[in-house]
Amino acid sequence: MTSSRVLHLADLSAPRLGTSTREDEPWAFESREFLRQLAVGKEISFTSIHSLPSNDDIPRDLGNAEIGGVDLTTELLKNGWAKLKEIKREATEDDNKNKELENEAKAGGKGIWNPHGQTARAVRHTMPVDSQSFVTEWKGKPLDALVEQVRDGTTLRVRLLMPDGDHQMVNIALAGVRSARASSKQGEPSEPWGEEAKFFTESRLLHRPVKVQILSLPNSTATPFQTSAVTTTPPPASIFIGTVIHPAGNVAEHLVASGLARVVDWHAGMLASGGAMERLRAAEKSAKERRLCLYANGPSVTSAAKGSNGAASNGQLRTFDATVIRIWSGDQITVLEKDNNNERRLQLSSTRGPKYRSSLPNAFFAQEAREFLRKKLIGKNVKVHIDFVRPREGEFDERECATIRYGGHGANIAEQLVEKGLASVVRHKRDDEDRSSDYDKLMAAEQLAVTEQRGIHSGKEVPAPKQPLNISETSSRATQFLNGFKRLGRIPAVIDYVAAGSRFKTARNSSEKSEPFGAEAYDYASRKYMQRDVEFEVDSIDKSGGFIGSLYVNKSENVALALVKEGLATIHSFSAETLPWARQLYDAEVGFPILKAYAMLIEEAKKAKRNIWSIYDEETSKAAEAAAAVESQSGPLKTEYLDVIVSDVRTKNGFAFSVQVLNTQGIAALEKLMREFSIHHRSSIASPPGFVPKGGDLVSAKFSDGAWYRAKIRRASPIKKEAEVTFIDYGNQDTVAFSDIRPLDPQFRSLPGQAQDARLRHVICAFSTCFIKLTCFVKLAGPESDYHIDAVERFRSICEGRKEGPLLHLRLIDPSNPAVAEDSLACINADLVSEGLASIDRKGCKYLSSYPQVVQKLRASIAEAKRDRAGMFEFGDVEEEEE
Repeated sequence: MTSSRVLHLADLSAPRLGTSTREDEPWAFESREFLRQLAVGKEISFTSIHSLPSNDDIPRDLGNAEIGGVDLTTELLKNGWAKLKEIKREATEDDNKNKELENEAKAGGKGIWNPHGQTARAVRHTMPVDSQSFVTEWKGKPLDALVEQVRDGTTLRVRLLMPDGDHQMVNIALAGVRSARASSKQGEPSEPWGEEAKFFTESRLLHRPVKVQILSLPNSTATPFQTSAVTTTPPPASIFIGTVIHPAGNVAEHLVASGLARVVDWHAGMLASGGAMERLRAAEKSAKERRLCLYANGPSVTSAAKGSNGAASNGQLRTFDATVIRIWSGDQITVLEKDNNNERRLQLSSTRGPKYRSSLPNAFFAQEAREFLRKKLIGKNVKVHIDFVRPREGEFDERECATIRYGGHGANIAEQLVEKGLASVVRHKRDDEDRSSDYDKLMAAEQLAVTEQRGIHSGKEVPAPKQPLNISETSSRATQFLNGFKRLGRIPAVIDYVAAGSRFKTARNSSEKSEPFGAEAYDYASRKYMQRDVEFEVDSIDKSGGFIGSLYVNKSENVALALVKEGLATIHSFSAETLPWARQLYDAEVGFPILKAYAMLIEEAKKAKRNIWSIYDEETSKAAEAAAAVESQSGPLKTEYLDVIVSDVRTKNGFAFSVQVLNTQGIAALEKLMREFSIHHRSSIASPPGFVPKGGDLVSAKFSDGAWYRAKIRRASPIKKEAEVTFIDYGNQDTVAFSDIRPLDPQFRSLPGQAQDARLRHVICAFSTCFIKLTCFVKLAGPESDYHIDAVERFRSICEGRKEGPLLHLRLIDPSNPAVAEDSLACINADLVSEGLASIDRKGCKYLSSYPQVVQKLRASIAEAKRDRAGMFEFGDVEEEEE
């Protein structure tokens, strides 16, 4: 290692350069500049007259020096850039010669003797006060500079020669690289290879003219996921990040190629333009292969390239074409390999998307990132390159990390995400090669997003997105939207969840068993339609609140037709019967083209024996269908006897009533609850401030009898300050003012409501509010009949507040009627018929013939009514007209 020495030229005095505490002396920079241009970088020979005390362990000498046979003292005096010190010894011949040179320079007005004075300039020896403004003004612009000091291999102090003539001293860290630290204090050890790196830079740059480009402050002013923008002015920076270009090239690249500095990943964003980062990576690779300096003891570089097309560490293909079938988040997707239909869940390499948790300030951007990926990739063909496989760790499964490109130009989707501020780049550990193959481009994209304050770097506190409203939560809730959806026709939507392929059941765990081809139907539907933009039309709703209708992809592709064509669906009889074109759906001979298409596709799938049709036996199927039809039309239904009480009869909006099942446990629990409920409401209980009941809420409400009961809000009007409620234990309905409604205390919520809504289907045909079907084989006089009111009132007088039996498909039996003990077929059904207030429901009840004794009893009752001209038969036989 070459040692350093300081030589003071004997008998000369030159103007001194300033520091942070004093100004430059006149002509100091020009004097130093003359000597710098004359001497720096050239071989010198010197004669030491005597030694001076060392400074920081660097020897100092007093003497004379020559460069190429030219005496430095003579040149300085001759050009007026130094003057002789006062000599207290006897003058020698050399002293007299030097005095003559000084006098000649004075006479000629050279150098410091110039009578016109030096050019005025400001020299700022400290870093700019407003560091960010300085970087913004000069970022990327080449500035002439002189290297004043080398602190270590990659940290310099330079004198910027500003365009206006002023000088600005700044500290520069070389962008993209970092060397080992060199000792700055006596006795302090340097890091390995620190001194070598310092000498490498010092020997090439110290006091050399260079071009400097300021690129950035050490830390970005905006960071990913910050909660607010920076509003206060930061303190002056102690150093800038930039490039220093010598006429021989970028010293950073030479340092890395010599193995004396490592590449700094997070500077990649500053160096992306012009290929600077790629050159640094190539230099680092070369140094590693040759095991130079810092890499002398590093692992050998294998010949197998990381980006080869072979297998990844988990044995799967490293590079392949695929189709994106699901977006999990802003940095995770699932793809389907084209060659083997293998599903693979992938993490975007070196990319981290915002989290969905609503407590985080960037939950909004998490949804934005996911939606960006969905619009760009879902259903699209992509090229996948597995960069590395992150092994299983703790509760985290193994994860394949990949670079994913799409489109004709092979755009990197991760780079686009980061550039829009919808993801950040992972900072990997030094020498961690498990990273994106486009890592430097990702860093450049993030730098752009930070600079322009996009997305997560904006500092804006955007409210978290609201959770989607589930309008299919209950049938009553879905009903409120049914007519509106029908009027809208086709409605644009996005499929967010696939429960099953049309109607096949798939196993949810190992203990369950899927229906035949249920898993295949589910896979087909989820892969083709998950997260796709679709349109849907609504026809009706099912009992659980699900909407029944048509679904279209790409404007024209009918999802139902596609499932049928693939042999993964058949016509669903129940929903088909609700359609106005049900008959055409089956025979497909006339009517809508789509019905013919159904039939044609089913026949095509049957012939090709696709999926469910591969195990289809036509003869066996027809026999089973015939048997099922006979059973459904004429088979007797299961009879079950339960005690109930008809607790309420209503005629508003049609005919409906409520019943309570009289089992000991339920009634006892209700009686106990009502006692406690009454005690609870004896005290003055005020509603919470601002309480406004909403549809579906469970509340305490005061009935017209002045008592409080449990109730459920059907609908509420904040304008009228009243709500329509149903008292869930008795079935009564009423309109109650907000002042008589309180939130239901949690202690009274455990017992289910004891009243069940019901209607007499096949009994009173015009009444449509049905939740429990009570079949009596008869129908009351309809609303168009003069005897409708009499029929309802008679039913009320017989049943309301009375115990009845059996429930569901039933006959209503009055236990207080003496005839019941003598005639097992005596019932309220027959009583209503005999009084001319109801007739036999021959069309509405398909299984009527399964009960011949009941039919005989009803026919006898209707004959009695006609004979006595009772009720609706007062003026003749009207039974045939109603049929």
